[in-house]
Parts: sequence; C-alpha cells; structure tokens
Amino acid sequence: MDDTELHRERILRHVSPIITGRFVGFQTSYTREVRVGGPVAIAVFLTAGIAQLLASLFRMKPPHRSLKELRKGPEFLVTPVRLRDDLGQTYEIEMHGQLPQSALHRGDLVQVRTQPQSDPQLPVRLVQVVNLTTMQPLTPRIPTQWSHLGPVMLLQAAVGVFIAGAVIAFWLG
Repeated sequence: MDDTELHRERILRHVSPIITGRFVGFQTSYTREVRVGGPVAIAVFLTAGIAQLLASLFRMKPPHRSLKELRKGPEFLVTPVRLRDDLGQTYEIEMHGQLPQSALHRGDLVQVRTQPQSDPQLPVRLVQVVNLTTMQPLTPRIPTQWSHLGPVMLLQAAVGVFIAGAVIAFWLG
C-alpha cells in the first residue's frame, strides 16, 4: 500500500432523494449523448418527409436531416458534484446540464433533490439544488429530445400528419 491509498477519501453513493450538506466542488465535466427512441425518430422523420416532399414540389428547400442524425440525439454536459454531510462523509452525485458558475461556492450549505438513474452503476442525478446559504433555488437545464428535433422538424411533422390524414380521409370518403 502506498501513501495515496492510505489517505484516499472514500466517496459514498447516496440513496435518499434529499441530501443536505456542504458543497465541496465540481469535478471534471464531460459530455454524454441522449439517444432518441427509434419509434419517435421514425415517426417524426416520416411525417416531416411528407411535408418536405410537398415543399420540394413547390421548389422550396426545407432543411433536411437524416434519420441517423435524428437518432443520435443531443449531447449534454455531465458534471460530478461532491457534497460533505455533517458527519464528514463525502457523496458524489451527477449534475446533468449547467448552472451559473457563481451559484455555488465551496463550503455553501446546500440541499439537493436527487433521482436514481436508469443505469444503477451511475451515481444519483441532481434534479434541483437549493443553496441554503443564499436561499437560491437552482435547476440545471439540459437539452431534451424535443429540442434536439427542433421546431422546424416538428412543424414539418405536424403538417405531414395533417396532409396524410387529409389524403386518407379523401381516399376513404
């Protein structure tokens, strides 16, 4: 055993949905990709394709994204956050998205609401934090699959659904 193993701080995983402790600091951030579900991506892609086909008949050039690009999904920032409780135990939780850098300072008393992640190997995810030192509630913002698809693609999909419905109603009626 070397000296680093003797003095290594033990990091615990917390199972309670509420953790109260002192903010120790942010660890090194990295990005993680969110996959968009196959049925959602295919439905949006096909219905938007109907509107894009109609627009191409009128010589308009709508923005076009491939199904592979839609399925890839958005990337979001993951930052491990460390807290220390009154007993001196250190806990690590994951924060998805971003908070203002000035929102938390080392030593601030915080209360965080957490949620377990789908992968049990990962630490719990920070949902909301209240800085009890400043009484400021904070919620990190992350991109969603709907923001990744974008308003133009969703509008095209809505037009495509309307056109497909009109064609089916005309054909059946």
